[in-house]
This record gives sequence, structure tokens and C-alpha cells, in this order.
Amino acid sequence: MFFGRRIHKAVAAGDVVDVSERDGVRSLHLGSQTVQSSMRISAPNELELAYTRSMMGFLLFNPDPVRFLMVGLGGGSLAKFVYHRMPATRIAAVELNSQVAAAARAYFQLPPEDERFEVVIAEGGQYVADHPDSADVLMVDGFDGVSLADTLVTQRYYDDCAAALSERGVLAVNLWGSDKNFDVYLQRIETSFNGLTLCLPTEKHGNMVVFGFKRSPGNPRWDDLRQRARELEQAYGLEFLKFVEGLRSLNAHTEKRLLV
Repeated sequence: MFFGRRIHKAVAAGDVVDVSERDGVRSLHLGSQTVQSSMRISAPNELELAYTRSMMGFLLFNPDPVRFLMVGLGGGSLAKFVYHRMPATRIAAVELNSQVAAAARAYFQLPPEDERFEVVIAEGGQYVADHPDSADVLMVDGFDGVSLADTLVTQRYYDDCAAALSERGVLAVNLWGSDKNFDVYLQRIETSFNGLTLCLPTEKHGNMVVFGFKRSPGNPRWDDLRQRARELEQAYGLEFLKFVEGLRSLNAHTEKRLLV
């Protein structure tokens, strides 16, 4: 049973897509109780889950991206946030399961497709491989109801992610820090991005966001990162100062600088 009221269920080709609702929060599930995406009904375009907010931490290093590629739509939380809060951007969201896309449209207020936003029903690994130099930011949230999709954790896939990014592009990947293969996946990302990676813990449930940089963002001073974080908090309402402290807790640094 879900921790809430089930309001939708769809089954196609053996895949189950459920939508539940509790205390004003609507959530998407893929064949299990695990929450894949959540939306507060009174604030549909904000980021309800901590890991989705952490994935926006790339803005500390690349504040003006235009082309977004998202692998894994879920309920569309990140797509909606970027679409509404960053009006100069263009977004392509790739989703394997058409029932997930249908649920996002019907229950999570996904914006209609237009010249800035498209949903592509396709396998994310192949799509990324087929679109080199197509994104300034590549966000990967490729979980099914149980684990990461096998095609989205290979060395070849992360190589293709690097190739899909523009010169100053950033990869943001959602992983489970408790996954027994976490170190393997992290090492693959480090290999594809020549060691230019950072890890950012999220507040809840053990999610870990890994950033990979096509080009080094340098070794920014903590004072500069905190000032940037304050400005981003004003602009987006997210906890960027906490992100800076999270980066400090897990990555190489000196007293004055983050080392990337």
C-alpha cells in the first residue's frame, strides 16, 4: 500500500505507473512504493524533493545555460522548474515510458510542448549517443521502480554524455549513495570527464548528485561561491548556501578554495 491515496494506475507492457496523493503532495511511482517524483499541489512548479533541488546546484558553476537535455522525465519537476524559472532556455526531456509522460501531463501540470519544450519517447542512452554537442546541461535521473537503468550507467554512456555537452557543459546525475555499485558509477563518470567531477549530498534518502564538467570550472574561492549562492537563492528560492557546504563536505578543497 502507498503512504497516501492512489489516484491513478496504468499498466503497459508489464510496466506499472501509479500516482498517489497525501497531505497536498502528489507523487509518481513506478511499480513500487518508491517515490520517483513529487509535486506540492499548491506550488506545482517548485521542486518538492531535495534531490531535484540539489541537481540545480550546477548553477553555481554555469549560471546561464540555454540548452537542456533531461534523461528521465518522471513527473516533470525539473523540466517545469527550468521552463518557468529560466525563460531563455530550451528543453528536451527524454522518457522511455509513454505512460510516465501521460501521467506527467495529466496529473503533474507538465507544460504543453512548444518551441522551448519537447518530450521525446525514446531510450535515453541511444538518444544521448545520437545527439553530440546538443546540451549545455545534461540531467540524468534514470531510475525505474527498483534501480538505475542498466543502459544509463555504462562507461560508453558516460562517454556519450561528455560528447553531448557543449564546451562549458555540465552533467548532473542523480545516484543512490547506498547503491553497492556507487563507487563503480562514480569512477566511470570521473573517467569520462577526466576527473572533473564533484559530489553533492542531498538532504534526504541517501541520494547523491554527481556533477561532471566538460571543462574545468577552476578552483573557485569559497567566498566567491557563497556570494554566488546568495544571489542564486534570491533568484530561484533554492538552498544554494547549503549546496556550497555540501560540496565542501565531500570534495577536495583547501581552506580558501574548492578544488576541481
